[in-house]
Amino acid sequence: MSDSSNDGGDCTNGRTAVTEAEVEALVRGICFKTGPPRTVGVEVEWLVHELTEPRLPVTRDRLEAAYAALRHLPLDSALTVEPGGQLELSSRPAASLTECVDTVSADLTAVRTALKAHGLALSGIGTDPWHSPRRYLREPRYDAMEACLDRTGPAGRAMMCTSASVQVCLDAGYEEPGPLGLGRRWWLAHHLGAVLVAAFANSPLLGAEPTGWRSTRQLLWMEIGTGRAGGPDLAETPRDAWSRLVLDAPVMCVRRDSGPWDVPDGLTFRDWTRTGAPTRADLDYHISTLFPPVRPRGHLELRMIDAQPGENGWIVPLAVATALFDDPEAAETAYRAAKPLAERAQGPAPHNPLWITAAREGLTDPELHAVALTCFTAALEALPRLGASPAVIDAVRTFHDHHIIPGRTPADDLLDSLYGEEIHR
Repeated sequence: MSDSSNDGGDCTNGRTAVTEAEVEALVRGICFKTGPPRTVGVEVEWLVHELTEPRLPVTRDRLEAAYAALRHLPLDSALTVEPGGQLELSSRPAASLTECVDTVSADLTAVRTALKAHGLALSGIGTDPWHSPRRYLREPRYDAMEACLDRTGPAGRAMMCTSASVQVCLDAGYEEPGPLGLGRRWWLAHHLGAVLVAAFANSPLLGAEPTGWRSTRQLLWMEIGTGRAGGPDLAETPRDAWSRLVLDAPVMCVRRDSGPWDVPDGLTFRDWTRTGAPTRADLDYHISTLFPPVRPRGHLELRMIDAQPGENGWIVPLAVATALFDDPEAAETAYRAAKPLAERAQGPAPHNPLWITAAREGLTDPELHAVALTCFTAALEALPRLGASPAVIDAVRTFHDHHIIPGRTPADDLLDSLYGEEIHR
């Protein structure tokens, strides 16, 4: 697995101009690094709020002072700041689930301690419940991103500045068919992904108001549009589908050494190779501006999970996804359970009916609830085989008992805590 980092584009490098055929070959050959699943990683994003009153906005000066202190922490994970001031910890590829959990947990403890000294805290929510989008980072990359995403409406700014997620990174799998093969894992990621959206939905509010969606974060991705946040055609092989998506996706921006970056309108990367001279570095950057729910970066990056509540809530989706993809028996169970969902997954995720229902209805959808029950049971049975610690298994079991069995999401808990049960009526 490649290093889990925020840039998203590690398929190529260099400043040599690339042709259309070369782009296709590069994407097909390098974005999918097959082999036995051995490593796991996680990228955990957090909103940063006032420690005692999270509804109050945090001033820029206070964020800057706190983040300056964080830069001196001896962390094993990469610590980055998102456009709206969110924090992200990206683990290195770990040899086991236990190693990944232990390393990131230690880093998070250090970050929380440093933030507490500044009166700040991390909040695990998929979208900021109270504050409107506000840019913290002023860089050409994000200026261009904002200008590009503004063309499709306000969802882009909300995604950039008020959203947070748990992204699980898993190896692409064997070249050969089977439960741990690339083709199966690619298919499973795009169908089981809807179940993960439903089970871990935790963003029912935006602008201090309920949106009617349990995962408003997924709604934002859908509103950005298929060209930027849509998935590939699953009727094609993973390599064919992804290379076609990369070439036909619109170019977000053309970078400059100085001054603002150009933001072309309607220029695809395929067009650019035919009318200009994009480089390998431009291809890298272009890939980093694509936000499908499953992004291949040598490994598979699962991007559909909302940030989770509590200090250790992020561990549950990491453990469940790892079990369902990397344990052969659990992977086969998950595949069989998710297979009937394909009839509802007509069109690319997350814009097809299955994913829309998952984001809006969560586990109240009977079929998604039934698949979640089967898959979480399979994950609980698989975790001991993967060497998971008792604490991790207990966390998954608690989530299973409190959320999966009754068909509740973390979003339901958040709504009940703020409004009472009448919000669901």
